[in-house]
Amino acid sequence: MVIEFKGKIFHWRGPAPYLFVAVPEKQSQEIKAVSKLVTYGWGVIPAQVQIGKTEWKTSLFPKDGLYLVPIKMVVQKAEKLKEGDTVVIQLELRL
Repeated sequence: MVIEFKGKIFHWRGPAPYLFVAVPEKQSQEIKAVSKLVTYGWGVIPAQVQIGKTEWKTSLFPKDGLYLVPIKMVVQKAEKLKEGDTVVIQLELRL
């Protein structure tokens, strides 16, 4: 499953040094529908993510009915990202 969406980067008091982007509701529901096939524990979903030219492997975190995409510090630096920026994200769920 490959999903592309636009979202705003925000800081959440989760694990540092991450910023996050929330997967929109419609796409989060699509992920939830296949989550039992791809999760490896407590609801996290492995994914391959791309912003701009930077790709990385990460895990989507469930929160309040949506999934959060963590933006690692190395990605923030490579793409010159900061809190409040709007980005286009491509993600592919990994099995």
